[in-house]
Amino acid sequence: MIGISDVEAAADVIAGHVVHTPTVPSPGLSALLGVPVTAKLELLQRTGSFKARGATAKLLSLSDDQRAAGVVAVSGGNHGIALAMTAAVLDVKATVVMPRSAPAHAVRIAEDAGASVRLTDDMAGAFSLVTRLRDEGLTLVHPFDDPLVIAGQGTVGLELDADAGELTDVIVSVGGGGLIAGVAAALRARRPDVRIWGVETEGAEAMSQALAAGGPVPVELASIVSTLSAPTVSQLTYDHVSAQVDEVLVVPDREAVRGVLDLAEHAKVWTEPAAGCLLPAARRVLERVGGGARLGLVVCGGNATTSDVFRWATDFGLH
Repeated sequence: MIGISDVEAAADVIAGHVVHTPTVPSPGLSALLGVPVTAKLELLQRTGSFKARGATAKLLSLSDDQRAAGVVAVSGGNHGIALAMTAAVLDVKATVVMPRSAPAHAVRIAEDAGASVRLTDDMAGAFSLVTRLRDEGLTLVHPFDDPLVIAGQGTVGLELDADAGELTDVIVSVGGGGLIAGVAAALRARRPDVRIWGVETEGAEAMSQALAAGGPVPVELASIVSTLSAPTVSQLTYDHVSAQVDEVLVVPDREAVRGVLDLAEHAKVWTEPAAGCLLPAARRVLERVGGGARLGLVVCGGNATTSDVFRWATDFGLH
């Protein structure tokens, strides 16, 4: 299990390489939800999402031989962007494997940063290819099944603890579980009484299905939210979530897209559906905990184009 000392060590390592993102009260979201809301604006991270933290922590740990051999990662979008941009800064050759369903702009950003991008038919194929490339000598920078990556993501929780006022509930999006595992490790040490909630979208339910099964299981992916679409969680992230997270909620894609529009209108931030799903989850949390809640939302990323969001909104009949 990742402990607070691991997260604090990661914070020291990545300081100067990543942005200490704003943690701000949101009057608009507070009015919308009817309770005080604080937003951790991780979409303002230098790669557009929290993923830069874990990628930086991992890349800075590499030996000279590993740096010379190069690194490889599998990604639905944001991890690939983070690895490509961070590797370019640190002068490490990077290969990013993505499914063809990954956002076109994520592929373009990774390529523009100098990474070699390999596309596969689906996410399962992407994980299979990245395993082969690892076996051929590249160093794997896993998006969530790595203690250093989880500790790096956990620095989000350290900053939230340091910068937020009183909170009763913190809501975190879940793909493979690296972010929520790290945030939970930090907050359980710093704010042991806070409730921690995960949120997934329907068709990207790797963690909730793992919790129901008692361990990681492969899942069929059908969500539009590629950045949450892990084909399975890892034993490492499962162990953290099962021990430290109160519940993982599942919301429909349509509600996640509605959440993107609401965040733009009420919070004045442009997010992706992986962050938009926080709002429908927040409403469900409030149904469970009742009055007196003070919410913290980890707004994990903003790597969605206007055309993507407008297309999704049209497909779901949202106006």
